[in-house]
This record gives sequence, C-alpha cells and structure tokens, in this order.
Amino acid sequence: MSPPVAPPGWSRWLVPPAALSVHLSIGQAYAWSVFKPPLESALGLSGTQSALPFQLGIVMLGLSAAFGGTLVERNGPRWAMTVALVCFSSGFLLSALGASLEQYWLIVFGYGFVGGIGLGIGYISPVSTLIKWFPDRPGMATGIAIMGFGGGALIASPWSAQMLESFGSDSSGIALAFLVHGLSYAVFMLLGVLLVRVPRTEKPVESGPSVLAGPQVSARSAVRTPQFWCLWLVLCMNVTAGIGILEKAAPMITDFFAGTSTPVSVTAAAGFVALLSAANMAGRIGWSSTSDLIGRKNIYRVYLGVGALMYALIALFGDTSKPLFILCALVILSFYGGGFATIPAYLKDLFGTYQVGAIHGRLLTAWSLAGVLGPLIVNWIADRQEEAGRHGASLYGLSFVIMIGLLVVGFVANELVRPVDPRHHVPQPKEADRVQQQSESA
Repeated sequence: MSPPVAPPGWSRWLVPPAALSVHLSIGQAYAWSVFKPPLESALGLSGTQSALPFQLGIVMLGLSAAFGGTLVERNGPRWAMTVALVCFSSGFLLSALGASLEQYWLIVFGYGFVGGIGLGIGYISPVSTLIKWFPDRPGMATGIAIMGFGGGALIASPWSAQMLESFGSDSSGIALAFLVHGLSYAVFMLLGVLLVRVPRTEKPVESGPSVLAGPQVSARSAVRTPQFWCLWLVLCMNVTAGIGILEKAAPMITDFFAGTSTPVSVTAAAGFVALLSAANMAGRIGWSSTSDLIGRKNIYRVYLGVGALMYALIALFGDTSKPLFILCALVILSFYGGGFATIPAYLKDLFGTYQVGAIHGRLLTAWSLAGVLGPLIVNWIADRQEEAGRHGASLYGLSFVIMIGLLVVGFVANELVRPVDPRHHVPQPKEADRVQQQSESA
C-alpha cells in the first residue's frame, strides 16, 4: 500500500483528526480495569490473572512499535493504521469468542497479544506524518494525537460499564460487550485510514521550515548513539513514576486518608481516577505545546525535576492535606502524559524526520519495561509493608522515595543529551532511499 499523497490545497488540519480517530480507539487500553471484576467473577480469576491481558498488551505495544517502526516508515500511515485496525479489532473479536466459550487463554491471546500489536502499530502510525505536516509546531501536533490515547479511557470506561450493565456481567454479557467494542472501533478507526495523507512537498506550510532541515539520522544509526539511550532512560523513568500512581490510584488515596476524619469513599476514589485521566490527557497537549516555546530539554527538566518535588511533597505531607495530595498527583500525571507527547518532537530535534517513526518505535520499549516496573514497585512494597503491620500512608513511603530516585536518574540523563555527532547523519537528503535500503537489508 503506497502512502496517499495530499492533493493540492489539502488542509494539514485534517491530519490530526485522522490520528485522533486511531488514538482515541486504542486508548481503550486504559479502561481495561472495567472488565476486571466481571471477568474475575464469571471465570473465577484472581486479580493478577485478570490483569494479564492488559500487561501483555502493553508489552506487545512496545515490542511491536520497536520491530514494526521501520515498516511503518516504509509503507506509510495508511498501511500502519490499517494494520492497527485489523489487529486491535480482531483482538476484541477473539476475546469475545474466548468469553463466550469461557476460555480465558483466548482472551489473553486476543486482547493481549493480537490487540497489543494493534496498540503498538497504531500508536506510532501517525507520528512521523504529523511531524512532517507540522515542522513548525511538532510538539503541538504530536500532542493532539497522543492526547487521544490518554483520553480514550474517558470514553471507553463509562461506555464499557454501561454495556456490562445492559448485557450482564456474566460470560455471555462480557462476550457481547467485547463484540460491540471490536466492531465499533473498526468503524471509527476506518475514518482515520480514509482521511490520512502525507505532504506533497518538503514544505507543507508556505514559507515554513523544510521537514528535512537539520540533521537526519537513520533508525539503525540512532540506536547506536548515546542520545537515544539517554532519552530511553528519560522516558522509562518518567513513565515508571507516573504509572506507579495511575495503576493504584483508587486504593492509594483510600489508604492515605483511611485513618483520618475525612476518609475517601469508593465513589470519591473513582472520581479521583477520572481526574487523573483528565490530567493525563490535558498534559499531553498542554505540556507538549509548551515545549515548542521553551524547548524539549527544558520541558523535561520540568517533568523530572518538579515531578520529584511533587512526590516528595506527597511523601512528607500527603496524608495531612487532601487537596495537596490530589494536586500533586494531578501534576505528576500531567507530566506522565506530557512526556509521552513530547518525546517524538525531542527525537525529531535530535535525529530529524527521516526515520523518526521507526526511532520512536524503538524508544517505546522503555514503556514496556516501565509498564511492569512502576506497578511492581508500588504494589510489592505496599504488600510487604502491610505484612509488617503498617497501614495508611506508610504503605507507600518507601516506594515514593524510590520514584524520586528514578526521576533524578532521568533528570541526569536528560542533562547528558547533546547534539548527535555528524558521523551518524545521513550525508544528503537525496541519498535517503539508498541509506534506507541498506538499513532494511541489514
């Protein structure tokens, strides 16, 4: 499938909605927790077992983005969005069959493995194209799209809950909900497939900068540079710190104020989770757009440095002030979302637009590790502290100290980022095809 080239007069502002149609769909992954209790009840699963499809999906997101990045660059955004549509929707359909037959392994395979491939390919599918359309505002452009991934749960959570209430929370009701998800998301993602275009020229904006301005580095060369691995650490540390709160948000705020005069109800805890999702989504467009004004290194100084301060405030004073706890958590989650949205523009600044989608895909392996590391740190330490007889905020003190240390490591890694050595640059834009062929054949 050849990349569709925009006809004369095509508006670049049609591309972000195409990207959003994909990212809002695959952002359903953050709403998986809605299906956990019904699955545990209907199929007799433990909490750890019911989390497996989500965990495998995040792992496959990173791996498929890493291994499929070059294919996305070669075949273009329409091909990538089509693959994402087929895999993500098929994952739901396989899960529907698994729930109907009460075969949980089929749900794990469908949602986690097949659907996870759709997550990874879909996540990186519009990145390179958006940066080429918006060379003057790459942070804003990628932020608009990646905002959809953070906000997908705001749509999927109530929608899924309503379906389970209407269809029932037994195995047949879950199967029907999965079926509706698969078919509905296929239609919605098809809008992006049909709408997306690549720019006709190197300057999609009249008198704007060329998309090939500055250094151009192939994906194969990029992974050999210290800059790539510094950014890998930056992303991993920032995501670990954010997902540590996100994954355990409801029980965490309940524990913090359980022994106070103002305990947190189940309904209030659910509202807190919704607030965190909103902060995650807002940070993706707000902070990434800010990075266009103050620079990528400076915005990551904010994410990592201020993020460490927010964790310190929660650890020291969080259980004495509910507004302080909520405010600090919202800031951390806005940085979590902003970090995802800003990293493609940071890669563009360092490595150019030549194979930025493939480079971004390789970098997302940091997300795969962080998706396991963050929840593991918070949950394992909380379990050990509870076994030792502690309760309330003391369950999380040590894990917060660890998160502060990880953010400091990320801060140092960001400070070490320097311009890429010219020996890694593609010599001339005209030689791009030749270099790409060499990279693909290696």
